[in-house]
Amino acid sequence: MQGQRFKACQQALHFKHFTRRGYALFSCIGREVLICTLSVATLTYAKAEGMSTKPATATALTDSLGQGEVRLDEVTVTSSRAPLTALQSAKIVSVISRDDIQRAEAASVNDLLKLATGVDVRQRGGFGVQTDISINGGTFDQITILLNGVNISSPQTGHNAADFPVSLSDIERIEVLEGASARVFGSSAFNGAINIVTRSDSNSNLRLSAEGGSFGTFGGDFGLTVKTNNLSQKLSGGYTQSDGGTQNSDFKRRRAYYMGNYTSRYADLMWQGGVSSQDYGASTFYSAKFNNQWEATRRIIASVQADVKPLGNDNLVFTPQLYWHRDVDHYQLTRGKEGASNGENYHRMDVYGASLNAHATWLLGKTALGFDLRKEHIMSTAYGDLLPENKWADIHGTDRRYNHRGDRTNTSLFVEHNVILGGFTLSAGMLANRNTALDGDFRFYPGVDISYRPNDMWKFYASWNKALRVPTYTDLYTSNSAQQGDISLRPEKNSTFKIGTRFRTYGVEAVVSGFYSKGTDIIDWVYTTEERGKYHAMNIGKLDNMGYSADATLNLNELLPGSLLTRFKVGYAYIYQKHDTERPVYGSLYALEYLRHKFTAQLDHRIFSRLSASWAVRWQERMNNYSPYTKVDVKLQWTAPTYTLYVKADNLTCHRYYDLGAVKQPGLWIMAGGSIKIGL
Repeated sequence: MQGQRFKACQQALHFKHFTRRGYALFSCIGREVLICTLSVATLTYAKAEGMSTKPATATALTDSLGQGEVRLDEVTVTSSRAPLTALQSAKIVSVISRDDIQRAEAASVNDLLKLATGVDVRQRGGFGVQTDISINGGTFDQITILLNGVNISSPQTGHNAADFPVSLSDIERIEVLEGASARVFGSSAFNGAINIVTRSDSNSNLRLSAEGGSFGTFGGDFGLTVKTNNLSQKLSGGYTQSDGGTQNSDFKRRRAYYMGNYTSRYADLMWQGGVSSQDYGASTFYSAKFNNQWEATRRIIASVQADVKPLGNDNLVFTPQLYWHRDVDHYQLTRGKEGASNGENYHRMDVYGASLNAHATWLLGKTALGFDLRKEHIMSTAYGDLLPENKWADIHGTDRRYNHRGDRTNTSLFVEHNVILGGFTLSAGMLANRNTALDGDFRFYPGVDISYRPNDMWKFYASWNKALRVPTYTDLYTSNSAQQGDISLRPEKNSTFKIGTRFRTYGVEAVVSGFYSKGTDIIDWVYTTEERGKYHAMNIGKLDNMGYSADATLNLNELLPGSLLTRFKVGYAYIYQKHDTERPVYGSLYALEYLRHKFTAQLDHRIFSRLSASWAVRWQERMNNYSPYTKVDVKLQWTAPTYTLYVKADNLTCHRYYDLGAVKQPGLWIMAGGSIKIGL
């Protein structure tokens, strides 16, 4: 096969085999084939790149729009603590690929997640400035957010969870795991997990990009990759500002990110650090009674981890990890008014963590053992226990001082075993968790995942997992004229059952799944009297979420060779809730305002030459007196080997809608921009 070459993506890795589909060989004709097997796991341990084919001509596009994809079923893309291949995995993970990111009319990670069928994105400001992300009818505090497998979720609040130090240009893919996942990611993965995997370019290069458009929006971005032998380093940064499109929704965003990788036969090392900073008008974000709120957040992250292979292969691997992140939050209930009496607060949240995972492959399968020790420390003007005055700490840039403090330590122990027999996979494990904010006892959260593959086209799977979530510091201590926390809140608990099937053949892929999540002591912010007044944090009792989803993708360039149409994707999700409580609830702010219906459709097609278009339609209906709405987005893109130009329109029909409370979303938002990539 002319032009074929084998590329070792990591040391001591080996080629397995092509998919056994009858058409696989023909997919390679006339193409350069890059073949690799990456032995790392999806989500917590996810860095698998998969395999794709691209034209071998000098005019090849920088993405794979319109190009068929050849997959290796032996690529390791799993959601367990012991790496399993995509063929063996007992779970199906939804993946937003690099091609999806390039096609989409998206300004942020949050915009991309809106197209994931099981994900609910409630946007307050443009460009994802303040966004709540939840999965399968849960709340924004019930998911774990990871960056290259490192947990960056904040125990202060999930409101700022999507404040990432990376841009869309840095991201290789986004992986979404639905359902309780405590035995894989710890107790914070109450209702699912989202992992963002950054790109690792094959060559040294410099990338520059800029864009501008409606509402005084403009920004720029850069990325620098340097590769020498076994060492790869990447530095990126960017800035965006805008008037916001609505009253008091202006913002300024800054970010910087650095990542390094070193590979050898006996160890692969990865380290990363990032800073994100944003200042924004918060309109009626947290209370409709105050329409001139303001907030500034700063986030610093740092981590280092390694895959140590004492035998020089993947039969025994130790993965140690150290991480730290700091979240600084400055909030004003009324913009410009200072002092605690006016609703101004400062918070500084530090999370320190150390973990070790080990997995071994032996006669009876794959076994993984691990632990994670996580220290959570907050200094605040409102959250935590009141300190004696001699222990107050100065707040940089102000005459106020931190006078409250909170500390808690979370210890997690993991065990898992995986059995693979032919087309059958059984993955079972348990989390033992101890949190000093509770009674100090260990609690146990088991889980079982099963899959069966009768042939290469079909896969059936089922799972049951338990989880627990400790209240955030916001849940416990908030006290202002609009909201009241409760330090007596009990932790949330749930059991999630999930079943589904995947069908895949030439040009067609479909996934259908159903779930039942049985929750107790669920935490929500609610009105406790008919007179309403303040929202109160409360354990609202039992809350069961039931639903199903269906996704189908047609790779039209495979089904209709030569057609201008390249891909059509459609998805639908339905959720039904059953709430049982002994305490009256007169209005919900989060948990009971779930999406009953969500429908998405995406169409990608070429227009001529290098010009292509991507259309996205989203219709959804939210409970609790929200009006259903339809949103249409489009992106026109000219793609060349070294540069890209685009024009994109968000909310093409200029429909004004509400995702949360009284926060009205902007109308038509048009942006134009481009990027250039220079080899070094």
